[in-house]
Amino acid sequence: MAKSLRLSEKWFQRGLWVVALVFASFLIGLGSAVVDDLPQVEQRLELDDFLDLSTVQPLRLEQEALHSVQRKTIEARDQAQLQWQKARSDTQAARDNFNSWIATRSATQRSEQDPDVIRRTQELEQLRALERKAQQQLQDQEQILLNTRQQAQRVSNTLGEIERDAHERLNKAERAQELRVFLYRLAITLPLLALAGWLFVKKRKSTWWPFVWGFIFFALFAFFVELVPYLPSYGGYVRYAVGIVLTVLIGRWAIVALQRYLERQRQAEALPASERRTQMTYDKAWTHLSKGVCPGCERPVDLKDGVTDFCPHCGIGLFEPCTACNARKSTFAKFCFSCGTHAPATSLEERKT
Repeated sequence: MAKSLRLSEKWFQRGLWVVALVFASFLIGLGSAVVDDLPQVEQRLELDDFLDLSTVQPLRLEQEALHSVQRKTIEARDQAQLQWQKARSDTQAARDNFNSWIATRSATQRSEQDPDVIRRTQELEQLRALERKAQQQLQDQEQILLNTRQQAQRVSNTLGEIERDAHERLNKAERAQELRVFLYRLAITLPLLALAGWLFVKKRKSTWWPFVWGFIFFALFAFFVELVPYLPSYGGYVRYAVGIVLTVLIGRWAIVALQRYLERQRQAEALPASERRTQMTYDKAWTHLSKGVCPGCERPVDLKDGVTDFCPHCGIGLFEPCTACNARKSTFAKFCFSCGTHAPATSLEERKT
């Protein structure tokens, strides 16, 4: 069976849903702008806010100066190492030349008195002295670098202990600030969600339902997108606790709503069929019939077998013969589809009794 809505009415309904979505999008944009500005109500926290700068600043300056000395000392050490390696290479080359010269010349019996031997020996000693001097300079730079590194490590340890305490206080303050910002968000979104719930219960079928649904979409977006992702963690306890509370509340609402619905259905099914029929709207009845569902008890019924005139679950009449042409038609139809005769005010159940 076709739905009861007229073609123009269907397009108007779709257009109104577009209005609802557009209205929700503008509300979401406005709400996002407001929520994004919420962190600005709190001062941005920094580590220096929790440090005694009169104690820390001299240590930082000393640490920076020691790092500068380290850089310069490393450069001087590298230069001294190159000089020492060059001096050692010169000394080794001179020693090799001297040994070769001694082995090939015809030395006198008293070679220590030989002027050439004495001169070459003195030149070799000078090179050794230069090597020792370069080595000493290298050792001096390494000693300076070692002392500087040890001093920098002591300053770094002292500064690290102070900053660790400050980090703990900073983390604690940031968690408190995060909780305050979350409460700001909650103070904004929770009333919106409560108002959306009231509108859903009371006004979702009113004349102004597009704006009602637009506001409901906006409130849901504000809650699940602008609020829930920013739940403070605290090791997951807050998130899990909030999830449990929401699950319990939603589950309880669903269970209570189901029980109320079943109780209303039981009470409705206990009423005479004629009285139940007066409580149904024309559009709602045809919407259920188009889905193969009984309008009285909302249970599935085979409406295409051609023989089922009454609901086998609640007994409400579904089909009846037309009083004019005797064609089998729906009892909810206002006119006979075959001859166009207006359906009488009395129902099939009333005629049967």
